[in-house]
Amino acid sequence: MLCVHFIPFVLFFRLAGASLVVPFVNYWWRGIPANILREALSTLLGQDQWTFRIAHYAPWLFNWWMTQKWFPSLSMMAGNMAVFCDPDLEILKELSKKPSVGQEKIRQQGMYESLFRDIVVGYGNWEFGPLDLTNPFPENEGSVHIWQGYDDKIIPRQLNRYISEKLPWIRYHEVRDAGHLMIFNPKTCEIVFREFLLG
Repeated sequence: MLCVHFIPFVLFFRLAGASLVVPFVNYWWRGIPANILREALSTLLGQDQWTFRIAHYAPWLFNWWMTQKWFPSLSMMAGNMAVFCDPDLEILKELSKKPSVGQEKIRQQGMYESLFRDIVVGYGNWEFGPLDLTNPFPENEGSVHIWQGYDDKIIPRQLNRYISEKLPWIRYHEVRDAGHLMIFNPKTCEIVFREFLLG
């Protein structure tokens, strides 16, 4: 949602559109009913709910929260595989067979700069909500797509579905038997590109 908001309209005239694959959601976005936000947050593991609450309500404490050992923090970083659905686990198994080129560069600036700051910004107070967005392609010269895995345990489908219902110019695709890592499935990746380029 940030890219749709912050990419200048001048640049949008050069784009065919935007495809957001399992885009990030914020459980404190303005304009979305509190019950929907609560329901989406409640689908996450308890330790992730606490982690995101700390990022939102006490960002100055977030680095400590992520490095302390008394309480569990972000499940994915702790290696908790319960955060992945079965399709994601299959993809992870396939990905582990291939060399990961450039993985060492992901955290070269340290965990705080490479990951923690992204989480704090993502779950902070935004100056806009996704329902404040306007269609960047009002003359249908391009399109915006959201692709959401139905079984995604990391990004709950409720929020992206709600946003797409309220913004009819977004083309929403909910993929059955797919999770957070669905873009790494070659068939799904091909469908995403085909829909974007030919749809």
